[in-house]
Amino acid sequence: MPSISEIAPDVYRFSIYVPEINLGFNHFLVNDDEPLLFHTGSRAMFPALREMIGKVIDPAKLRWISFSHFETDECGALNQWLQVAPNATPVHGMIGCLVNLNDFSDRPTKMLNADDRLETGKYKFRFVHTPQLPHGWDAGVLFEETQRTLFCSDLCHQEFDVEPVTSSDIIGRCRQVLAAYQQSPFANYVPYTPQTGRQLEAVAQLDPKTLAIMHGSSFTGNGAQVIRDLAGVFKEVLADPMSAAVAS
Repeated sequence: MPSISEIAPDVYRFSIYVPEINLGFNHFLVNDDEPLLFHTGSRAMFPALREMIGKVIDPAKLRWISFSHFETDECGALNQWLQVAPNATPVHGMIGCLVNLNDFSDRPTKMLNADDRLETGKYKFRFVHTPQLPHGWDAGVLFEETQRTLFCSDLCHQEFDVEPVTSSDIIGRCRQVLAAYQQSPFANYVPYTPQTGRQLEAVAQLDPKTLAIMHGSSFTGNGAQVIRDLAGVFKEVLADPMSAAVAS
């Protein structure tokens, strides 16, 4: 059932759970002078998501629309949002804009280089390019520096219709999903490369307080430790999937 939760001051999580695949899809709004939407949802989810966001702000007031990587649940409804928000601008990294958005988007994009900042009023966002993490060479995360909220997309992926936000351990859930995926057609959902550990450590050094996660519960607490623990799970499950299968 669709749900709306404020997971940090001015940060709203809009979740749509799909029981047929046992997976929730989360979309995040930062309500500021220039409101920012992170994850557009798919085109099929757009009507429900628009109605949900309308309970917090007038969707026409959206100013920025962003996401991690080019994928249906991340940006499929981008152009539908641009139709209802006349002043909204898509914002993404250089690779994402040059390779995908400059052609896909019905409106010109704002391109961010690595570590560029975007200010929306009282909040300031840093774009961190994380190629192939979680997947796609355009991938990146968005870090809100004032409240230390990390919009981390598919990192810390969990299944089930879970609580909106938790301070309890989520790494066990993440490991279960990754291990199961490695024995399914979704194997290599997250590619493990020589850069994966380094990139996750760079993300951990941002020292996030809240993790705004695409699938599953968001997390509040020691986000840096969660990201470092996730790096260990990635190394265990993705670098050596056969031993992970035996362990599970």
